[in-house]
Amino acid sequence: MRILWISIALLASAGAAAGQTAGCVAVEGDRILAGDMAKAVAAFSSLPPDTELGYAPVPGVRRFFQTPELHRLALRYNLPLAANATACIERQMDHLRPELVAAAMRKGLHNPDAQIEIIELSRFPIPRGELEFDPSALPRDAAGAVIWRGIVRYAGGSKYGVWARAKVLVRGTRLVAKEDLVPGRPITAGQIAAQECDVYPAQSIAPPSMEEVIGRVPRLLVHAATPVSPAMLDAPRDVERGDVVQVEVHSGAAVLKLEGRAESPGRRGDAIKVHSLATGRSFSARVADKDRVVMTTAAGAKAKDTNP
Repeated sequence: MRILWISIALLASAGAAAGQTAGCVAVEGDRILAGDMAKAVAAFSSLPPDTELGYAPVPGVRRFFQTPELHRLALRYNLPLAANATACIERQMDHLRPELVAAAMRKGLHNPDAQIEIIELSRFPIPRGELEFDPSALPRDAAGAVIWRGIVRYAGGSKYGVWARAKVLVRGTRLVAKEDLVPGRPITAGQIAAQECDVYPAQSIAPPSMEEVIGRVPRLLVHAATPVSPAMLDAPRDVERGDVVQVEVHSGAAVLKLEGRAESPGRRGDAIKVHSLATGRSFSARVADKDRVVMTTAAGAKAKDTNP
């Protein structure tokens, strides 16, 4: 999925930026420039403003230049420096704002009409950069607000984690029961309807299709008007208790066919109990198909209660 970004450079409010320390010079990029240092130590104003003097500290950390370090820098550029000069440098920081977070989430969802209600934001100051909320980071299921984690990409690719607790809904389609759906009874096309509604994004990405529901059976009673999902359903059983089944008894190369009555239900591959209509005995057989079971015995073996 293509990752979409939204700039948060406008997060700065008028006046001092959020989270900045009094007396520290805030830098925008990942390098400390002479123009930045000149705000703390006037001697550096004689250098071209874009002269690089070192790396900027990581977000949230202050870098202190003590007098010996500043004297080494001044000596490199032949600058006069006061004996007690010091400097404090930190990265320019801001705070998240709900309206920009919501806009970034809509961009990430490729859905400008998504309904997003911001409940809470991470309160730590963040570096200036680009804010990303990737839909793959959304929890799979949700009932109400969710924690959606994102990142700020800054300084050419570095990442800074952020999060927001929000209610997120998009327009989508779901399948609902038109009437009560009874456990164990296959669902028919007339019992299900597609309904357009506001849904959680993870549910809108791959809504269930009619083919995933019709013909399957509910595990529990599903009341009318209830959304129906494949997770609530099972495949129909090939054999139900009381069904008359065709029995194939394989013994070596010999195959014997007879009728029996299922004493337990099952799906293809399940072992069930079958009552022979010819002999009155019960035996175990494996469901092979709709109303057809197979029992395999060792050639010549006559085990008690296994011979139909």
